[in-house]
Amino acid sequence: MRLFAAVLPPERVVHELAAEVAELKRLPGSQGLRWTNRPGWHFTLAFYGEVADDVVPALSDRLAVVARRTAPFDLALSGGGQFGHGKALWTGAYGEVESLRLLAERAEAAARKAGLPMEEHRRYRAHLTVARGRDSVDVRPYVDLLRGFTSTTWTVSEVVLVRSNLPRSGVPGEQPRYEAVARWALGGAR
Repeated sequence: MRLFAAVLPPERVVHELAAEVAELKRLPGSQGLRWTNRPGWHFTLAFYGEVADDVVPALSDRLAVVARRTAPFDLALSGGGQFGHGKALWTGAYGEVESLRLLAERAEAAARKAGLPMEEHRRYRAHLTVARGRDSVDVRPYVDLLRGFTSTTWTVSEVVLVRSNLPRSGVPGEQPRYEAVARWALGGAR
């Protein structure tokens, strides 16, 4: 299974982001971007890649420990930026971002302890991808519009193990499908 650990924003925040993305799509040139779909909006904590079925129980056990040891924290979507000169357009996080970063580090460590080879560690940058560019696209107007965006704050109360099902049809624009494999409440969830 192709897996990653994530934090999922609640539906009310997803609605707010959807309204913001609708505004972004009205900008000239928006058809040059591949917009991500609402079911795929998440903060990736750690990407595990292809995980053998027999490793999933050990990974799940480790993530359960991570969740118990992590207190709930407040977060909001806020602002925006890009990676790779227009290759990815994203909104960021506001609030207890250091807690999100710590959760990401713990989710990565859980994989190592479960025996998964992880790529070289990079400092976590909280982002939720809203669009990708096939070619370098000037996304500065989109980033400028996102600069003023801040969602309602919510309490992050769980970590989710997500399976990513890559498109197989070959239909242009088809998006990956995501399904929650397991969820764990953060310790003392409020």
